[in-house]
Amino acid sequence: MSQSQAADPWTMPIERIDVSLPHLYQSDTWEPYFERLRRDDPVHWTEGSMYGSFWSVTKYKDIMAVDTNHHVFSSDAMMGGIAIRDVPMDFRTPSFISMDPPKHDAQRKVVSPIVAPMNLAKMAGTIRERACRILDSLPRNEVFDWVDLVSVELTTQMLATLFDFPFDERRKLTYWSNVATVNTRAGTEIDSDAKRNAVLQDAVDYFTQLWHERAALPPRPDLISMLAHGEATRDLPSRPAEFLGNLLLLIVGGNDTTRNSISGGLLALHNNPAEYAKLRANPGLIGSLVPEIVRWQSPVIHMRRTALADAELGGKHIRKGDKVVMWYISGNRDEDGIEDANRFVIDRARPRQHLSFGFGIHRCVGNRLAEMQLTILWEEILKRFPRIEVVEEPKRAYSNLIRGIVSMPVRIPA
Repeated sequence: MSQSQAADPWTMPIERIDVSLPHLYQSDTWEPYFERLRRDDPVHWTEGSMYGSFWSVTKYKDIMAVDTNHHVFSSDAMMGGIAIRDVPMDFRTPSFISMDPPKHDAQRKVVSPIVAPMNLAKMAGTIRERACRILDSLPRNEVFDWVDLVSVELTTQMLATLFDFPFDERRKLTYWSNVATVNTRAGTEIDSDAKRNAVLQDAVDYFTQLWHERAALPPRPDLISMLAHGEATRDLPSRPAEFLGNLLLLIVGGNDTTRNSISGGLLALHNNPAEYAKLRANPGLIGSLVPEIVRWQSPVIHMRRTALADAELGGKHIRKGDKVVMWYISGNRDEDGIEDANRFVIDRARPRQHLSFGFGIHRCVGNRLAEMQLTILWEEILKRFPRIEVVEEPKRAYSNLIRGIVSMPVRIPA
């Protein structure tokens, strides 16, 4: 019997619980499995799943312990990387998120200035202007897809700006992001790593041309120029797998997580009308709403590490070479780590106390940009619309990595 047919996550044998099954997130039925693990087996061994055998780390403090200890728990792509699935060696695409120091530090340092406070301040006006244009173009009193018209559009426009990518071709970035993260078992045309890489070769070709153009010009404040002129990255095109890996990291990191937080935030407010009313009565709460949305949505479901040495975690013996999976989505619901973690509360005392951006050396480099986009969007929504209604259950992605909302029909009352 598959887990999906199991009678009750609370009574099934605990060794049968496998939280790597993507359908749990597509059907949004993941919560009780993690509740059981946090209570009864917080560091849980799964033997022989479709992703092999692995440890599930489900509590806030244990996830923090793994995430902040890169000396023992490696992100290196050649060791297995950051996702639960073991990608065949031929298809591995290293990037600085799937590297350990010192290489990680040198490459990350090249792109981090793009999200420095001064640069974010410059971007704020552009984001607001675009958010206003997008919101003003939305139909009233008719059903439309919030994901496509708002979440994808705003984040893709921002991504095109970060790369200084041809604006009228920006949806290529969305497509490449979707291809990079799609589960090959999801029933789409991308049903193998070979097909994925064939499509992503188009991204490599496109960006190689941009790269050579930017390398021939003086340095400019866009990601491609930064990489082309950066000491640790200027020869990336000579290492095609690493070149692709870093491009995909910046494309996915620059839009997927924010995109799904934009959709997930509206859904959370719709499902919690008292909080939505509280927000409308006091727009000053946007500052704490935004990190609460990011916690509640948990746009990155998990991150994986590989043990470089034997270690103890939560009373369990981790062996060198073991696959260790941090389930951020579970840590963000851990009542021992976050007060009232199972409620969506927009005026928390400590709203940034969550795991969605990771911790340690791999903490999301763009977290402040993500928060800024959400903040500006909600400021502009509240100026225009007393409410936005979600009219159907959203369609969710078949994925255990990105908590994606594929489409979400909404209506803005006239």
